[in-house]
Amino acid sequence: MESPRALPSGLATALVFFASGAGLVLEIVALRLVGPYVGVTLQVSSSVIGVSLGAIAYGTWLGGRLADKLDPRVLLAPALLLAAIATGLTLPLVRWGGEILRGGAAPAVLLLAACATFVPMLLLSTISPMVVKLQLSDLSRTGSVVGRLSSIGTLGGITATLGTGFIFVAAMPSSWIVLTLAGLLALGGFTLGWWLRRRNPSLTLPGKPRTRAVVLTIGLVGAGLGASAPNPCDVETAYHCARVDHDKNVAGGRTLLLNSARHSYVDLNDPTHLEFAYVQWLGALIDVQSTGAAPLDALHLGGGGFTVPAYVEATRPGSKQLVLELDGGLVDLDKQELGLKTGPNLRVRVGDARIGLADQPDQAYDVVVGDAFGHLVVPWHLATREMAADIARVVRPGGLYAQNVIDYPPNRFIRAELATVASVFPHVALIAPKAAIEGTTGANFVIVAAKQPLPLPDIRNHLDLVDEPVELLSGPELAAFINDARILTDDYAPVDQLLS
Repeated sequence: MESPRALPSGLATALVFFASGAGLVLEIVALRLVGPYVGVTLQVSSSVIGVSLGAIAYGTWLGGRLADKLDPRVLLAPALLLAAIATGLTLPLVRWGGEILRGGAAPAVLLLAACATFVPMLLLSTISPMVVKLQLSDLSRTGSVVGRLSSIGTLGGITATLGTGFIFVAAMPSSWIVLTLAGLLALGGFTLGWWLRRRNPSLTLPGKPRTRAVVLTIGLVGAGLGASAPNPCDVETAYHCARVDHDKNVAGGRTLLLNSARHSYVDLNDPTHLEFAYVQWLGALIDVQSTGAAPLDALHLGGGGFTVPAYVEATRPGSKQLVLELDGGLVDLDKQELGLKTGPNLRVRVGDARIGLADQPDQAYDVVVGDAFGHLVVPWHLATREMAADIARVVRPGGLYAQNVIDYPPNRFIRAELATVASVFPHVALIAPKAAIEGTTGANFVIVAAKQPLPLPDIRNHLDLVDEPVELLSGPELAAFINDARILTDDYAPVDQLLS
């Protein structure tokens, strides 16, 4: 039997580059597709990466086996076309499957990650070993051929990773990235098949014409379902799937959802209305800070729906506020839908909160509010002792730091975060529902910290005015709650694991 004729070097290089790059585009976009249903946590990222690597391993092995049994020239175009179909089916699988698997349980996360990446990445990974087999016409050049194509595949992955992160995600919604990728794979498959048949008329595609027609129909239906699949986002920013819901019972009521989680509530007609319990606690802390309605200098780590800055602006006219918000697209959405108006008294700096904090002058703020989240998790680098020390640097002697934290039984993260903040601030208290402190339910906790003794009786009086009963822990009770929790540092901050 005659050995398969090698592909032209340029075509072989392009195929490996394209296949590897397409897989990495899909892997990165998959993180955004599954986020609205299972969150954006370390476990989710690990699941998507792990499933993708598993698909690459199985695909490479399968491609090598098939290349040894069949002429790779008859397999390359079908592999691209099947990958196109699988990519097009990704959207309906994730969008409808996500509604069923919604939540953060490990099996749901792994299954949704598999729906998003496994089959198309497996198919794309079969291409490199097939191309390698075709190019190995001279065994004396085996090392250089395998090394060159391997490096080209890696360069394709790097290019796709950087292009997706810096360009594609900012230029178009995730659904269109997936559909465009499916279209490019299909175009590549048809073009390659036509070229190979034209050059080698004796080549025949695998499968019967009826089978190929059924597969093509499935691909077209999948693309249509993908385009019409329910989208949980009004806007896809660089970091969030964002949506604003109108409150049917309150004319100006708006709820901001980020990755399908309720992050903020804004009453466009009454900025003093605080809907969520933890925001009421933050409002109580702002009310006791300084005297009367005196203006404050406030720093907010995280903007969300800008509910707390709007409350400060309404209750403390003349206050100077700076909000450090990572997501510029979210700020734009707030301006369009939630009535955000920035100016000299309310400034927004788009960028990472820790980097923005480092640029702030010493003892510049009466209040620092920490309310930055990635889905329902405080980003680990904002939860360390080094971060708390930088916050203490910018807080005035009579000022306070209030940090919102979400945790679940057995309360490992909140205890560690309290220990961390207490290692920097000499005076610390905790606001939370009794059931959450007892470890029977998950909830928001608000840590209060200061350099001088906290006005605990005044805080207690204001907390008694909120909608639901809440506990205020301090002194020995707080120390008993913290127990032997380990302090989080830049070198050790397993936030996601503590929350699991």
